[in-house]
Amino acid sequence: MRLALFQPDIPQNAGALIRLGACLGIEIDLIEPLGFILDDRRLKRAHMDYLEHVQIRRHGSWERFLEERPPGRLVLLTRAGDLRYTEFRFAPDDILLLGRESAGAPPQVHASADARLRVPLRPGLRSLNVAIAAAMVLGEALRQTEGFPP
Repeated sequence: MRLALFQPDIPQNAGALIRLGACLGIEIDLIEPLGFILDDRRLKRAHMDYLEHVQIRRHGSWERFLEERPPGRLVLLTRAGDLRYTEFRFAPDDILLLGRESAGAPPQVHASADARLRVPLRPGLRSLNVAIAAAMVLGEALRQTEGFPP
């Protein structure tokens, strides 16, 4: 299981996801361009000292990510998802893909996804914070695949 962040632009969210990855043993893919510098103080404040406990791979572009990524399904988390995340059967090698906070994922990312999942929300509300949505879906994926740390 991996988390892939497509062109993240809010350092605090990326930091929270890095910390989540460190705590749960999940590798992180950062797909550039990033909307911040990796040594941004806001990013550091969010991931604290967890950076040394997580494996991060940077990819210079979406195309490079597609070339370099390990095997596994691309599972896009999107409010335009076809299926609720709780109705999906996760696999241990799935890559949970998160769109950019400010713009979501562009059509070519949607087209590359093997599945498009959504977190169900109350009517009239747009979306959750990307780190919160990722934590919810990752928790379900790890529960299903018995992938939580011992």
